[in-house]
Amino acid sequence: MSRIIATKNLSVYYDKIEVLHDISFTVNSGDFIGLVGPNGAGKTTLVKAILGLIPASSGKIELFNNDQNKFNSWGKIGYLPQKNSTINSLFPATVLEIVMLGLMSQKKSPKRITKNDRMKAQEILDKLNISDLKDKMISKLSGGQQQKVLLARALVSNPELLIFDEPSTALDPQSRESFFEMINKLNKDLGIAIILITHDTAYIGEYANELLYIDKDLIYFGSFADFCRSEKMGAYFGNYEQHAICHQHNH
Repeated sequence: MSRIIATKNLSVYYDKIEVLHDISFTVNSGDFIGLVGPNGAGKTTLVKAILGLIPASSGKIELFNNDQNKFNSWGKIGYLPQKNSTINSLFPATVLEIVMLGLMSQKKSPKRITKNDRMKAQEILDKLNISDLKDKMISKLSGGQQQKVLLARALVSNPELLIFDEPSTALDPQSRESFFEMINKLNKDLGIAIILITHDTAYIGEYANELLYIDKDLIYFGSFADFCRSEKMGAYFGNYEQHAICHQHNH
């Protein structure tokens, strides 16, 4: 099992206010980690620090056994930010064009789209059963369809890790179910490691094998089974919430 992420004593400050304190955890290949915590707990901040989008104030981040500042194989990590914030829905691009953008991070200049890129994008669209959308404008798609297109864009570079930030907020229950099943399949069949930020601790228990619960500090990191047995977590959450999370996981 190879190590994908390791953070050690990671702290992040925004304007002299500490938003993350002393976070240490690891992600190995094939893990499916539910990253959970209340509003303002620092979940998105943690992900952005790992991706180098905001600086860590102290501590250490390693990606694929490299120091983060020496790491440059960003194609190995696919990231779906919150609420389609990376795509202006009025952006005049087709689905195929959006997916091919996912290959740009690996290209040296000049960054040109090749025939091979088109083939790769087409393969991913086929795999996700959305090739019928390829010529449609992204602005004409439903929330669930846009989400699948963003997933295709993240997958086209063959990542070993996918990070999702609240992927199901804009989705109706049926789309949410099919989206989760799809990422679960990517995890199980292709061994892609997944970190998924969610509010819905009970729901994520159905899919994730590990729980990373933060509230500025690291509250819990480990398996769902251990979480369910932990008296400390029972005391922290109250038995009712602990039970709700565990019931869904054992469901």
